[in-house]
Amino acid sequence: MMVKPITKEEIVNALYSVGLAKGHTVMVHTALSKMGYVCGGAQTVIEALIEVVGEDGTIMMPAQSWKNLDPEDGVHWTVSEEYWQIIRDNWPAYDKRITPTNTMGAVAEAFRQWPGTLRSDHPARSVAAWGKHAEYLVNDHDLSNIFGEGSPIGKLYELNGEVLLIGVGYDKNTSLHLADVRADYPGKHNCIEHSAIMESGKRVWKEYETLFVDGEDFDRIGESFEQSNAVNKAMIGNAELRLMNQKRLVDFAVDWIQKYRDSF
Repeated sequence: MMVKPITKEEIVNALYSVGLAKGHTVMVHTALSKMGYVCGGAQTVIEALIEVVGEDGTIMMPAQSWKNLDPEDGVHWTVSEEYWQIIRDNWPAYDKRITPTNTMGAVAEAFRQWPGTLRSDHPARSVAAWGKHAEYLVNDHDLSNIFGEGSPIGKLYELNGEVLLIGVGYDKNTSLHLADVRADYPGKHNCIEHSAIMESGKRVWKEYETLFVDGEDFDRIGESFEQSNAVNKAMIGNAELRLMNQKRLVDFAVDWIQKYRDSF
C-alpha cells in the first residue's frame, strides 16, 4: 500500500497543536517506526523539535546503554551462563561519545550524536540533552542515583519540564521512575548492579547499589493519570502524540503507587 510521506512542517504543526512552544524544556520518548514514512527520518523529527522549542528551549531524550549491565540481570539473554564471565571481562567501558544506545529508537540514537547534544555519565542509564539547560540536566549523573533527586529526571522536575510521548506508551515514560524513588510501597528495595567504566585510566567492572525498578505498572498509572489530568494529544501519521506536565505526572504517580502497587 502506498503511503503519504510525513513532512517536517506537519510534525512542527502537530507539536504546536499539543502545546509545545519556544523555551519549553521537554523529555521526549519516540518510536519513529510508529509514525509511518517520515521524509528524512530521525533527522527530520529532531529538526522539528528544535525548531519548536528554539534556542531558549531544552530537549532531553533517553540514551540508555542498558546492555552494559551484568548478564545475571537478564540483559544478555542469548548467552548461556557458562559464558557470562567473558562478557564481564570484555564488555567495552562506557564512553559517552561513542557508546550506542540500546533499543531507545532511531530518533534517540541520532539525537545523542546531534551537534551540541550533551550526554550524562551513567554507563547504563544515561540521557542526552540539547539546549539551554542541557549541561545542568546531564551533569553529575551518579551511578547509584539513576532516577532520583538530582538525577536528570529529578532536575527536569525542578525545571517544571514536560514529557512528550510520540508513538509510545507510559511503559517508556522514564519520568515515572522518579515516582518510584519518592513513593513508599511494600516491595521497595535496592539491588546491586555492575557496569564497565573507566576508573583512574583503567577499565573496571564497577559494582553499585541502586533502587530496583521494573515499570510493570506504568501503563496502568498512565491510564489512571489521563482519566483525571489534561494530556494534550494529536497525531503524526499513525503515531499519537501526548504532551503532559512532568511534575503533575510524577506527583500523581507517587500517590497511585502508594495506594495501589502490589495490589494487582
